[in-house]
Amino acid sequence: MLLFFIVGLLVHFVFFASIFDIYFTSPLVHGMAPQFTPLPAPARRLVLFVADGLRADALYQIDENRNSRAPFIRNIIMHEGSWGISHTRVPTESRPGHVALIAGFYEDVSAVAKGWKENPVEFDSLINESKYTWSWGSPDIVNIFAKGNHVFIHSYDADNEDFGAQDVTKLDTWVFDRVKEFFHAARNNQTLFSKLNEEKIVFFLHLLGIDTNGHAHRPTSREYEDNIKIVDEGIKEIVALMKEFYGNDEKTAFVFTSDHGMTDWGSHGAGHPSETYTPFVTWGAGIKYPQKVPSQQFDDAYLKEWKLEYWKRQDINQADIAPLMASLIGVPFPLNSVGILPVDYLNNTDVFKAESMFTNAKQILEQFKVKMTQKKEVTLPFLFTPFKLLSDSKQLDILRKARSYIRQGKYDEAVFLCKKLIHLSLKGLSYYHTYDRFFLGISVLLGFVGWASYTSLLIIKFHSSISRSVSKEVKKPSHLLLCSFVAIGILMAFFLLIQACPWTYYVYCLLPVPIWYAVLREMGAGLLVLLMSLFVVPSLIKGKDGFVNDKLFLHLLQMLGTVLSMYIVYSTHNSLLKKQGLPLINQIVSWIILGSSFIVPLLSPRSLFERLFSILVSSMSTYLLLSTGYEALFPLVLSCLMFVWMLMEQETLQLSGVSYVQKVTSIHFCNADTTPFRQLCLDDIRRAFFLVFFLVTAFFGTGNIASINSFDLASVYCFLTIFNPFVMGALVLWKIFIPFVLVMCAFEAIQLTAQLSSKSLFLMVLVISDIMALHFFFLVKDYGSWLDIGTSISHYVIVMCMTIVLVFLNGLAQLLTTKKLRLCGKPKSHLI
Repeated sequence: MLLFFIVGLLVHFVFFASIFDIYFTSPLVHGMAPQFTPLPAPARRLVLFVADGLRADALYQIDENRNSRAPFIRNIIMHEGSWGISHTRVPTESRPGHVALIAGFYEDVSAVAKGWKENPVEFDSLINESKYTWSWGSPDIVNIFAKGNHVFIHSYDADNEDFGAQDVTKLDTWVFDRVKEFFHAARNNQTLFSKLNEEKIVFFLHLLGIDTNGHAHRPTSREYEDNIKIVDEGIKEIVALMKEFYGNDEKTAFVFTSDHGMTDWGSHGAGHPSETYTPFVTWGAGIKYPQKVPSQQFDDAYLKEWKLEYWKRQDINQADIAPLMASLIGVPFPLNSVGILPVDYLNNTDVFKAESMFTNAKQILEQFKVKMTQKKEVTLPFLFTPFKLLSDSKQLDILRKARSYIRQGKYDEAVFLCKKLIHLSLKGLSYYHTYDRFFLGISVLLGFVGWASYTSLLIIKFHSSISRSVSKEVKKPSHLLLCSFVAIGILMAFFLLIQACPWTYYVYCLLPVPIWYAVLREMGAGLLVLLMSLFVVPSLIKGKDGFVNDKLFLHLLQMLGTVLSMYIVYSTHNSLLKKQGLPLINQIVSWIILGSSFIVPLLSPRSLFERLFSILVSSMSTYLLLSTGYEALFPLVLSCLMFVWMLMEQETLQLSGVSYVQKVTSIHFCNADTTPFRQLCLDDIRRAFFLVFFLVTAFFGTGNIASINSFDLASVYCFLTIFNPFVMGALVLWKIFIPFVLVMCAFEAIQLTAQLSSKSLFLMVLVISDIMALHFFFLVKDYGSWLDIGTSISHYVIVMCMTIVLVFLNGLAQLLTTKKLRLCGKPKSHLI
């Protein structure tokens, strides 16, 4: 059975990883030729301000006195530049947001999961294409684009990103101060001065203070709003400094935006408008001046609220900013960009707009052509199906017409044709990107169905009385069956080999072969059993005719830990409110309580009630430290509900006529299966279903992975406040696992009270989980609203994680319930 669980774990791991190869592979291609507009650029240099975590409404709102908290930016909107809302995509995190801004494409989920501090995939960006770039800000962001000798990075230490610090606005003032020092030093450095006077240069200022204040104090706090004022004043000073340095040559373009927004409770990552609506303000060389309009129509009601209903608002997608910035300074469009140039922002001739749009269309078309060539090279000719909406002849026809319209001065028609070509190219990119999805989906489907069938056969064969009515003499499988499946595997491997498929394709396509061989091998008796079960199952409805002081000390110790946890949460909260940081003693005690929560339950007696109570109290101590409010009551309420479930199941067992039913108070957890076990009946399906129900309840009780923002970073402040995504993520994961562990421990108790083998019920739960996972596998979306996409991923991830993690949690629950640690020098006893 151990081998079965190991194989099952590997199989489900493959099923879980498959969605990242089927639905979320990297969209990037390489080998395209750079495309640039063959006309003089309006700007020689570009300044990009990115206020990390800034919501659009937080910037544009005015108070009751009609005063803006960002008066300089407000003045730009009304007198100097153009503005709108930049619509981001999920996950609304810093890395994918900056990649979309500077590189012009949206990273896939698998790339985002590889971290912020390195490039998981190679890509081109505006910074790569610039002649020189100077960046200031967080090391987690500016280092993403530190590629090449022409990029100069200035960043502070990562330890400065402390959510519990007294004043995190220093993260922004540090950037502004370093930029001022940089330009002052350039006056006395001839080499640097000459570089700064080159064309096609970029200045990138990453401002993290607003995001950090939002996490620590919420976006509606005074700290968050004051930080906006500091950023606004800092930008005003930098703009004045740049104009003075360059002698007001009017060759500088400025862009101010944000990578993502933030929810009211200080988190981001999902698709709520407060997270996806970010400000976009641009002014300077090549940018249109403000345009007054009598009225505007948008789906939201923000314009009147912001008192900007008469200044033309032009919304864009976040990826559109990259081609706009490239067009302003005359560098090639980023090779991997899928952004569409917002020509309405440009203050230039119609021919420049048309040529820029033509360049944009050719740049995206190049990606389509490379993607098509790559897919054609690894697909057999008679199996290749091209994208019919954009054939080679149609590409040439649209390009010829667009070029002809430009020559004839029909610039609007040329822009329209180029946009049409862009949309077709993007559809074609999506078509080839998902080309193998059906083939891989069928392979995973066969694997799912095969594994569920094999598990069902094992349940019926070893844990059901159905098989007893069938002759136990099973004919050994013939060599023909084995040879047939070996031949199928070889043919499949050869088919994949000649198409140069990735190694993961071999895993997905060959995995069903041994699974279905095992199924058909068991079918020698299993098929007959399954057929007979249709008639025999109704018959299953009916069943067959000393250390008192030590225990007190241990319970007092655990209760003391719980009280201590409450005090630490209270004192840490007060310390952070006073901006005094995380007290060191609180941090040390928190980690001690976390570590002891794994050990203390093993010191308690193995009687059912006492061991479960010990596990609950130890878990509650840790859960309290990871909670921010009334959510700390969730494990307690869940445990009470599961206690009622245990009593209900034992009462049901007594009514069903089982010959011997132990009292709950007399049941002990033990290492060996010494309890007399019975065969499965229909009531056990209910018990397995209840376990699935409690597991899902345990998950949603602490948050939903579809909405990353439901996990508040404040929940880890008792352990650390300096930003560390891996440690923080591990703590949040343990917070999620605590209710799971409680459910699995209760499940161990249910198995004892119901006199069932742990393997039998566990196999039934796996079958239920696999059926659910297969259902959600075909509901995963990579289109539509981003909230829907995140939700569809979450459903599949939840079920698959439940299947995979169940194996580990089952082992952990058995360890916590059956093992007993003895303190040195204590006498042995057979009572516990």
